[in-house]
Amino acid sequence: MAPAAMVILLLALLMPTTLCSRSGPSSKHGHGGHAKRAPPPASPSLPPPAPMVPVAPQAAALVRATCNSTAYYDVCVSALAADPSSTTADVRGLSAIAVSVAAANASGAAQAAAALANATAPSSQAPLAADGTVQALLRACAAKYGDARDALAAAKDSIAQQDYDFATVHVSAAAEYPQVCKALFRRQRPGAYPAELAAREEALNKLCSVALDIIALLNSPSNNS
Repeated sequence: MAPAAMVILLLALLMPTTLCSRSGPSSKHGHGGHAKRAPPPASPSLPPPAPMVPVAPQAAALVRATCNSTAYYDVCVSALAADPSSTTADVRGLSAIAVSVAAANASGAAQAAAALANATAPSSQAPLAADGTVQALLRACAAKYGDARDALAAAKDSIAQQDYDFATVHVSAAAEYPQVCKALFRRQRPGAYPAELAAREEALNKLCSVALDIIALLNSPSNNS
């Protein structure tokens, strides 16, 4: 065979092997470390926060409407709103709350008067007669505020029994007791009436007025129909 023919035959035999050897690495390269990885699955998104919904807006409206019928609107709203149960209470429930707030005021005043009485006990640094008189007056005031607290507790019981006439009597009596305390001071120690008791007397008077106005709503024909 001629040399040229031998060269052509060898090239024909070697060409498939060369092509296979070149194609192998290229196919591995497609699956190697440089291949693009699939993106990780997206993490689930958190649900949006729930919108803020006002609690019982109709109850808040009832508080405002009820307090509009009282002589001291701001005192009424402040007293009723301080009790969480006012958001679901009806008018009868609101009247019970008002009475409870007044009773708490009277109880605090009784404790304050008793504390003042102990602070003015006779001592070697103060005249016995003067200290003894003021101390006795303060103890009388503590008793009167205690009577007011008890009257308001009775008023709350009457409201629970829907006996609004007796509730009115008890709240009216509670409002009168602190005035006895002030009258005693005016008679025996003018100018010595403690400012703390004067402030508590005014607050209790307003709270009792609010309670009476709300109880009056319960006695109205529209509420009883």
